Amino acid sequence: MICDLRRKADDAAAMRDALDLAAQALVTGDVPVGAVVLAPDGLPLAGACNRREGLADPTGHAEIVALRAAGDALGTWRLDGCTLVVTLEPCTMCAGALVLARVARLVFGAWDPKAGAAGSVRDVVRDSRLNHRVEVVGGVLEAECSVLLRGFFEGRRPGGARG
Repeated sequence: MICDLRRKADDAAAMRDALDLAAQALVTGDVPVGAVVLAPDGLPLAGACNRREGLADPTGHAEIVALRAAGDALGTWRLDGCTLVVTLEPCTMCAGALVLARVARLVFGAWDPKAGAAGSVRDVVRDSRLNHRVEVVGGVLEAECSVLLRGFFEGRRPGGARG
């Protein structure tokens, strides 16, 4: 039980770091999603925010950018034992990248009922037909993550927030 509580505290602290990164995406008009890769020892290895608009790159999701930086830091594409902490449930592209990179754990904040691929719409990261499965912890600081995303999208709708 103590180990489980310690893991949850670590996940929440890393999610706060991911939220700080997510806020940086607002500068370039990107959707505010932030991601942190933790090394097997739990120490931060890399982090990023969404950069699709900033880089004019359709693959510039926070998860992909952070995974690339983690690979660079480790000198390998295999991220065995690493954890990805991200403010929004990954899409299919990002979930596939987690599987291919052999990431051990995924921790995310807000669920994505439209495009989520870690349990909402699809479950790519735990698909038994693939050669690797990722442990998933969803809903960490969900309210904080959701507020940031909702604020971004409400500000973009004509006439402000609507149901």
